[in-house]
Amino acid sequence: MLKHIVMWKLKDHAEGADRAANAIKMKALLDGCATIVPGIVKFEAVLAQPGLEATYDVVLYSEFTGKDALNAYLDHPEHVAIKPFIGAIRLERQCMDYEV
Repeated sequence: MLKHIVMWKLKDHAEGADRAANAIKMKALLDGCATIVPGIVKFEAVLAQPGLEATYDVVLYSEFTGKDALNAYLDHPEHVAIKPFIGAIRLERQCMDYEV
């Protein structure tokens, strides 16, 4: 099992929208990738919630059956297609993959 966790801090304004609107769009785009390849065990995109501590705006928590499944996801055309938008709206990105 391989866990893939990514966190993004978004720009205040980008792509003609504010941070909140871009976060909602980004979550929808990520949600669309939840079943694109076999081997995705868990896939959860979440937004920072008011009243709870958060230093990042969007988090992706995902689990894959192994490295081959993660690589298939990372290289899948639907995932690759959302990267330009995310790159344009993000201020910072942190990622960690680890095996369990």
